[in-house]
Amino acid sequence: MMNIYRRGVLALLSVSLLSLNAYAREENKTMNRNQKIVVYQVFTRLFGNTTTNNLPWGSLEQNGVGKFNDFTDKALEEIRSMGVTHIWYTGVLHHAVIRDYTGYGISNDDPDVVKGRAGSPYAIKDYYNVNPDLAVDPAARKAEFKALIERSHQHGLKVIIDIVPNHVARKYISVSNPEGVEDFGASDDSSVEYARNNNFYYIPGKSFIVPEPLDNYRPLGGEAHPLADGFFDENPAKWTGNGSRQAQPHFHDWYETVKINYGVRPDGSYDFDLLPESYSHKSAAEHYAFWKDKDVPDSWKKFRDIALYWIRFGVDGFRYDMAEMVPVEFWSYMNAAIKIANPEALLLAEVYDPGRYRDYIHRGKMDFLYDKVEFYDTLKTIMQGHGSADRLVEIQEANRDIAAHMLHFLENHDEQRIASPAFAGNALKGKPAMVVSAAIASSPAMVYFGQETGEPAQGNPGFGSETRTTIFDYWGVPAHQRWMNNGKFDGGQLSSDEKALRDFYLRLLKFISSSPAIMGDYKEIHAYNRMNTPGYYDKAFAFARWCDEEHLVVVVNFKDNITDSYELQLPAELINKWKLPDGSYKLTDRLYQQKSFDLKVEQGSGKVKMEVLPLESLILALE
Repeated sequence: MMNIYRRGVLALLSVSLLSLNAYAREENKTMNRNQKIVVYQVFTRLFGNTTTNNLPWGSLEQNGVGKFNDFTDKALEEIRSMGVTHIWYTGVLHHAVIRDYTGYGISNDDPDVVKGRAGSPYAIKDYYNVNPDLAVDPAARKAEFKALIERSHQHGLKVIIDIVPNHVARKYISVSNPEGVEDFGASDDSSVEYARNNNFYYIPGKSFIVPEPLDNYRPLGGEAHPLADGFFDENPAKWTGNGSRQAQPHFHDWYETVKINYGVRPDGSYDFDLLPESYSHKSAAEHYAFWKDKDVPDSWKKFRDIALYWIRFGVDGFRYDMAEMVPVEFWSYMNAAIKIANPEALLLAEVYDPGRYRDYIHRGKMDFLYDKVEFYDTLKTIMQGHGSADRLVEIQEANRDIAAHMLHFLENHDEQRIASPAFAGNALKGKPAMVVSAAIASSPAMVYFGQETGEPAQGNPGFGSETRTTIFDYWGVPAHQRWMNNGKFDGGQLSSDEKALRDFYLRLLKFISSSPAIMGDYKEIHAYNRMNTPGYYDKAFAFARWCDEEHLVVVVNFKDNITDSYELQLPAELINKWKLPDGSYKLTDRLYQQKSFDLKVEQGSGKVKMEVLPLESLILALE
């Protein structure tokens, strides 16, 4: 087994050694960044909620709801103190919700095509306004959000919100369109399945049929509601958001949404100008010039105008939901326009096909993509105890040219909480994974609110389910609420273990956001030690980061019950890059500043005798 492994590692090393200076320097130069981006994602509806009832299918009155105003100066100060540079306010735009706001000119939504009582943040019904649930005064909801943006900026935080170009709510009705702006579908020819300037796809001659429920599901948990009658008036039916062409989509389809038409014909062919491959190497300004005189489908213009509206409003960037379901040409068109309006805007996309990463980065002009399918998924298996850190070497080598574009995370609104029994069952198992995730590349690191206090996402909220903090229901987040401490935001109700976990995240994020080495060069030393170091196994991981001012060795132990003891070896290549003559040096941990190790360099190679405790992480700086 070891011989097979050695052969594979040697092949990797032969490639890796040719590219020792790696990806970070070139990519950072291209992107003109010198500070690590740290994104803090908050589910806006839940963040400030202090109500602890958590009744299944509970109403706003029963379970409470967070508001824009709950992000006080103190709250934002505490978030910024973690080294956070960008705050992603999830669920801000006005999406379908089961609550009567007709007094504010807002139409009621039908529970038969809304997931949950509080609604999915990805079923947006008015792109020019924000969720009235989040405002103290729904009539002033946009002004309250504007004030939140300004408060965030005052605390040094840039603001990201979601845009979902692939689909909109089944019942899209804007009450806030700027003058001259038409609703999606308002001018569509619904007698045909497809027309280039239709915003939707249609199923002529058939009316929409509410999906057949599964597992005894009933809207609102069975509570009586005048619109919960198993019927929704849509004639002709439209394609569903995930692409279902059935008049009655499946219950597991995105039936609460409808698919946007970007000029992609039903047979998959394109009804617009193609972007030449050469534009992979061109600037946003050149992309903008390419599209300036092109006739593009109507949906392209609508979403470009939406994005530019929010940029002018003060938003600093967007997270794009399911970006790979929309043509790359559209992203070139819209993102170039955004970069012309604000060159510093941060554009983050959810893309799950590794084979298309480079297309969306280079031709689609995305700044960052989720590193979910490879990096996160591998870390998850390691945290669960059955994965190997060897795989991380392969992933980073394969993506070395785009690694600075791959955002890393361990939790977000779509993923299971680390502490949930279905994931790792223990938030501490996320500590070494978080160090690797945050420090291995110059790309952004992201933390989901409640992750830093070990939230396990327990309880049955309604449409949502355990293990993931619900995005569909009114709910409280207990571990986060203990940190929030009734609006004091001082951690006053946290247990000692929760305080220690938050302290770890605080130390780590502050360090990576200020470390020059994290934005410098990278070399994995895991493969070398797997071949040459007795006692160094695949549940350890080590790599080096450096620049002229700072040299780091990062070492973690993913095992939760065994102390690692070995003599870590720093290969001659790394020692040469660091320009270290033979002699003795000190390596000191920067996370807790309580441990130091002796590095001995002899004949151009380095060795460090180490003990790494279970789940311990060390960021060792060369003194």
